[in-house]
Amino acid sequence: MSDARLLVTGARVLTPGGEWPRGWIAVRGRRIAAMGQGEPPPGTGAGADVLAADGLVAMPGFVDLHAHGAVGVDVMDADPDGLRRMARFFARHGVTAWLPTTMTAAGTDLEHALEAVRTVAGPVDGGATVLGAYLEGPYLSPARLGAQDGSLVRVADRAEAARLLDPGVVRVLTVAPEIEGNRWLVGEAAASGVTVSAGHTDATYDQARQAVQDGVRHVTHAFNAMRPLGHREPGMLGAALTLPELRCELVADNVHVHPAAMRLLLQAKGAGGVVLVSDAVRATGLPDGAYTVGDRPAIHMDGAIRLADGTLAGSVLTLDRALRNLQAASGRPLAELWPAASRNAAQAIGVDDAKGSLEPGKDADLVLLDPALRVVVTVAEGSIVHGPDHGTGALGGSRPAGT
Repeated sequence: MSDARLLVTGARVLTPGGEWPRGWIAVRGRRIAAMGQGEPPPGTGAGADVLAADGLVAMPGFVDLHAHGAVGVDVMDADPDGLRRMARFFARHGVTAWLPTTMTAAGTDLEHALEAVRTVAGPVDGGATVLGAYLEGPYLSPARLGAQDGSLVRVADRAEAARLLDPGVVRVLTVAPEIEGNRWLVGEAAASGVTVSAGHTDATYDQARQAVQDGVRHVTHAFNAMRPLGHREPGMLGAALTLPELRCELVADNVHVHPAAMRLLLQAKGAGGVVLVSDAVRATGLPDGAYTVGDRPAIHMDGAIRLADGTLAGSVLTLDRALRNLQAASGRPLAELWPAASRNAAQAIGVDDAKGSLEPGKDADLVLLDPALRVVVTVAEGSIVHGPDHGTGALGGSRPAGT
């Protein structure tokens, strides 16, 4: 594999320096070896598999920081093979790297789930690379549970937190930072290199500002499971919209957040401050019907999944659809929006030296989209994980994404 070569030609290429109307990308091994505008220099494609991407857009592969499940699998199943199935499903929707995400549970169940993530961490054959884990809970606010199990929500315990965080698997930790007993964890986790996110939080604006001083740099599914924006008490959402230190996750399924509120978030934060996430759960990629989220029954219907009381319980979103929805909501060009699907997430967890943008020397993580922004080909670390297996061939512009 180290000598495997791939050449993408004829694509519209989205780069940190701007949009190239027509460009090429040469891949050697797992990394981008060279790229440029127009046609590749003579000899560039010698011995390479060529993807003729005329009419397609090449952009960085999507990075999904927050995904609980898909295709009948949940991260809390603690099943390495299930995680690999999820990784392959996400790759069909343009994802090249992701964080399996836990939910509030007993300590032993969380430890087992994290051990499964450790087992599969790294490249996945035919799927998206597993970069580590995202620990959502259990140190949350009882006032903003969403679909988390309130009977298992608790204040941070040093011994338990050490067991969960010491293995080095966790990249992101969601906490309610206003709870006094959680503040020590914010500082210590941030100091250890974990990205600390405010979520399932009832923090006031002043408490949110203090959380930023303590080390919070990220906001879990902005607008959802937090104190709503008030003109006299802006709350965590007000801080998220106005403080430049904070990046905001967005579940852009048109259910969690109204398109007008998505547009507001983008205008407030800029394209560099929004991180598209799926928040996908077990029912994602499967038909409408009855499922479970955690141990509780939920109904997947009309593009959403809800508990019996109507509470949203994650989503059935994929990041290709999230990008389409964000563009429709904002009216902004793809050349402006692409970081929300890749670079911002990579920066949030400190892997942007290798991932999140199309640049020579970085990992060859890329997605080719047709004009309707449907996924045609996904390449993760130089390997085609969705689309034509190998060989030379024109791709055309109308091949739909996998399901």
